[in-house]
Amino acid sequence: MEAKVSFNIWTSGCQMNEHDTEIMRAILERDGYRWTPQAEKADIVILNTCSVRKAAEQKALGFLGNLKHRKEKEPGLVIAVGGCLPQNREVRNFLVNKASFVDVVFGTRNYHLLPQFLREALQQGKRVVADQTEDIPGPLPACRTSSVKAYVTIMYGCNNFCSYCIVPYARGRERSRPAQEIYEEVVQLADAGYKEVMLLGQNVNSYGEGPDGKVSFAGLLGRLDEVPGLARIRYMTSHPRDFTEELIDVIASSHKVCEHFHLPVQSGSNRILKLMKRGYTRERFIELTEIIRKKVAGASITTDIIVGFPGEGEADFQDTLNLVREARFDAAYTFLYSPRQGTPAEKMPQQIATDEKKERMARLLDLQNEISLQHNLSLKNQAVEVLVEGRSKKDEQRWSGRTRTNKIVVFEGEDDRDLTGALLDVTITGAQTWNLIGSLKKVHEKEESAPLKRSKQ
Repeated sequence: MEAKVSFNIWTSGCQMNEHDTEIMRAILERDGYRWTPQAEKADIVILNTCSVRKAAEQKALGFLGNLKHRKEKEPGLVIAVGGCLPQNREVRNFLVNKASFVDVVFGTRNYHLLPQFLREALQQGKRVVADQTEDIPGPLPACRTSSVKAYVTIMYGCNNFCSYCIVPYARGRERSRPAQEIYEEVVQLADAGYKEVMLLGQNVNSYGEGPDGKVSFAGLLGRLDEVPGLARIRYMTSHPRDFTEELIDVIASSHKVCEHFHLPVQSGSNRILKLMKRGYTRERFIELTEIIRKKVAGASITTDIIVGFPGEGEADFQDTLNLVREARFDAAYTFLYSPRQGTPAEKMPQQIATDEKKERMARLLDLQNEISLQHNLSLKNQAVEVLVEGRSKKDEQRWSGRTRTNKIVVFEGEDDRDLTGALLDVTITGAQTWNLIGSLKKVHEKEESAPLKRSKQ
């Protein structure tokens, strides 16, 4: 019997890319290919790339360079490059015109056609350069990496065109999946034992502008809140400009939508926000955080911040520090501005020197880490609900899970039971900047028919 052709997928980037990889693996296995975790032994190596920052681009191109050397020794190796990077004009030209060792080039909207592309490369010896499409695929299988939580894509693309961001060019214009299709997928996941779903989109708040436009994101959350057996609903990513009070009210009244709000502010300076084309002011952002904390008890708020955007002066940076002091984020994901070819910000004057960016970043991190630790210390001696994701990556003797507000809790089990997927009451005994230390209180089982009680954390 002929051995199955093996494949490996190298993945970089966001949760959307991670889920795209889960789908690609599932459709390739369905088509008869064999997955191997060892890229160096695979007959086919697929790169699912990210282009949001220069570092991610360089990492992918570096890995691709290693594959080129391997292919010189193994001419039968098939190399496919997909994801966001091939949608970058400069990189695409390089892949098409100068990287002849790459057999398949595809994008972010046609990965579901990968079996067809590989057949053409393997059986016909053709080089495949697939054009991006604005179509969205129907329901697709996924080889999910977790047995506890699952990603569900609800929309594709982005219409925001922030001046620094390459994503709208890489992932195309917004298209929403039908609400009924999403609902049915979540029901299937709950029936299969998944406790949590993460709804994915570049801007989930604008969900509904597609084939099922009558259902808003708030309406979709309301429908999914009724799925039996599901414990938690999360979503990523939100845009502050489109975050409505209606949405906050739905989350406040729901049983399963978690009390975690990730709202990327990017800058605390109105001048810089305007240059970024973000569509809101610092005052509106602060007002939004105040409404959330007023209506949703115990809510956590996290954010993204870009340091060193072109033209950012010390006064602008002080505005960002002051906003952080006022908003008191539970955590902030901070990034040095990275010029992306083809975006308006790349050509803006007053590009900030790297050393200056790093010095500002250090000050921002000192401030935010202090605030994050204060938030976590306030939870000491409290019992919180934790969904156990598995053993701690740093200590196999302990377990790790997350609160509803997306805080990581590490704790010891009371016996040899496998606690993966359990909802536990854990008492917080210690706090660090990035995680909490807990002591197991008890396992509390919840009937599917009973609504989940809201937990402050």
